[in-house]
Amino acid sequence: MDIQLRDLRYFEVVAELGHIGQAAEKLGRTQPALTKAVQRLEAAFGSELFERKGRGIRLTPVGEVLLARARMLRGATDEALREVGDFAKGNAGHVRIGSGPIAAEHVLPEICSLLLEEAPATTIDITVAPSLVLRERLKEGTLDLLIGLMPEHDDALVSHAIVEDVVVVAASRTHPVFQLPRVTLKSLLAWRWVLPAASIPSRQWLDAAFQSHDLPRPATQIDANSIPLLPRLIAKTELLSFLSRHTLHEHRHTLREVPLKEATLRRSLGVTYRRQGYLSPAALRLMALLQERGEALFRAAPGDAAKP
Repeated sequence: MDIQLRDLRYFEVVAELGHIGQAAEKLGRTQPALTKAVQRLEAAFGSELFERKGRGIRLTPVGEVLLARARMLRGATDEALREVGDFAKGNAGHVRIGSGPIAAEHVLPEICSLLLEEAPATTIDITVAPSLVLRERLKEGTLDLLIGLMPEHDDALVSHAIVEDVVVVAASRTHPVFQLPRVTLKSLLAWRWVLPAASIPSRQWLDAAFQSHDLPRPATQIDANSIPLLPRLIAKTELLSFLSRHTLHEHRHTLREVPLKEATLRRSLGVTYRRQGYLSPAALRLMALLQERGEALFRAAPGDAAKP
C-alpha cells in the first residue's frame, strides 16, 4: 500500500471543511487535484471516505478512523522534522504550550519570561483553552506541553503536579448570602449564578454536587466561556459563581468566598506531555522551570514575580 503524506494532508483539510471547493481554496490547489487525492486514498483502503450531506460532504465511519490516524501521523512527522532541525541548527528550539485559563493568568507570562532570559532565541506558541480541549490537541501532537488540569489516568500522557487548585463558591462582598445564619447547598439555590460552560469540568462537578444531595442544579443566568470574566460579572450583582481561590485572591477587595465544604472542589494543576512525544530543549527547560518555580508563581500575588 503506497500512501502519500500529501494526500493525507489534503484529506484532512477536506474533512475539516466538509467541502472540496473550500478545501481547494484554502490549500491553493485545484478541485480535481483534491478529488484525485481522496480517490487514491479510497482505492488504497478499499472503502469510501466521504458521503454526501446537503451541499457538502461528511466523513464515513472509515473516514473518521483515517482522520484520527492522519492527524497522529502528521504530528509524528512534524516532531521528527523539529527534532532533526533542532539538532542540525544547534539552537534552543521551539515550544508549543497549551494553557488552561487559570495557569494562563497566574503563571504563564512569568514562566515564559524566565525561559527567554535563559534562552533568548527560543520561539513560543501559546494556546489558551479549556484543559479538556487542549488534552486532545496534545495527543494529536499539535502541542508539546499542557499547563492546567491533570488527567486522572492516561497511559499516553505523563503529568507532574505543580500546585493544588481549590474552587469555591464566590460572591460580591456585600452579597446577602453572608447574612444567612447558616449556608447550605439548598440555601444557595435562592440566587442565580454566573458559571462557565457546561462542558467545563468545574461546572460539571458543581452540578453533580447539588444533584448528589437530591437538589436541582444551580439556576444559571449567565453562561460564560471565559473564566477570567466570571469575577467581574458578579462583583456588582447578587449573582453567585464558582471560582478558583487563585482567581478569588486577585479580586479579594470586591469578592468573598462563601465557605461551604460540600461546594469546595480540590484538584491538581500541573504540566502534562506525551509519553512518546519529542520535547525540544526549550520545552524541557520550560518543564523544569515549572517544576522549580511553578508553585511559587501560582501563589504569588498578581503582578508579582516569584523570587528565587
